[in-house]
Amino acid sequence: MAIDVLSVGGIVVDTFIKLNESQTSVHKNQNGELVLSMPFGAKIPFESAEDVQAVGNSANAAISFARLGLNTALHANIGNDQVGRDMLAYLETNKVDTRLMKIHPGKASNHHYVLRYKEDRTILVHDEAYVYHWPHLRTDEMPKWIYFSSMGENSEKFHDDLAHWLERHKEVKLAFQPGTFQILMGVKRLANIYALAEVLAVNREEAVEISGGNYNDLNDLFDRLHGLGSKIVVISDGPNGAYASDGEKRLQMPIYPDPSPPYERTGAGDAFTSTFVAALIHGADIEGALQWGPINSMSVVQHVGAQKGLLTERQLSKLLQNSPRWYRAKPL
Repeated sequence: MAIDVLSVGGIVVDTFIKLNESQTSVHKNQNGELVLSMPFGAKIPFESAEDVQAVGNSANAAISFARLGLNTALHANIGNDQVGRDMLAYLETNKVDTRLMKIHPGKASNHHYVLRYKEDRTILVHDEAYVYHWPHLRTDEMPKWIYFSSMGENSEKFHDDLAHWLERHKEVKLAFQPGTFQILMGVKRLANIYALAEVLAVNREEAVEISGGNYNDLNDLFDRLHGLGSKIVVISDGPNGAYASDGEKRLQMPIYPDPSPPYERTGAGDAFTSTFVAALIHGADIEGALQWGPINSMSVVQHVGAQKGLLTERQLSKLLQNSPRWYRAKPL
């Protein structure tokens, strides 16, 4: 089976713990930062806990692509443990091709803990130190697109290997959604990745951090990000919607109306970006892709975790067909 999109990045099990609001609180510390507080050394009741399998930016995107009708594979790193085996089974159940997954003997799979307080969350993170290698792809494993996002801290050589591979396979398009460590690596270190990107997807704060541009001037941000070589730049902006530029058209898009207040915000950005890219793969222009993305984000935040609310192409198309008249992209 030909691969439409190969999603590349980290994968993890998230355990969502809904905190009891009578036992925890949020306040500002002396630096003005919001801090989650609970009694030290105590046994603290919580309301519920739920394991969510096989998440992470690229894993979330893979599930999203598969539900939107694309032949999807995932390259991520897991340990040779039950957590890893459960993730493989989950991916296969969700029609994600796992033949390019890397299993590390003697290593554990990644497991994070998400502390939910009202509609926000704090994530406890510990990632295994895997040795990352770009896989050798046979002809029948060659994707049309690569969707690349968060990797672990010791993955610099992997980025170089991916860039060299893309330079040799220019027919393969790259969508890049930089994660925390990739942003910290800096533009100079990843200049070849940014330059090779058909799509660069960031939120507004990340756009400023990457480009050094003016937060209040979207045209400045677009100019700087296009200056890195990326052909299509999409900037998400939370409740303000999203913006996209293909170097000629610059558009703004409102959010899709929520049927009820957001339940949990994890994965909204992954849903938006992967759906934007999926629309392009299906043949849409940036205007059409901007209409698709917010619908999946809206659906995801109505559920716990990054994947439960992901829509099929048919479900998304129905919501788009029934969207309000004002739900259209407009010139920036």
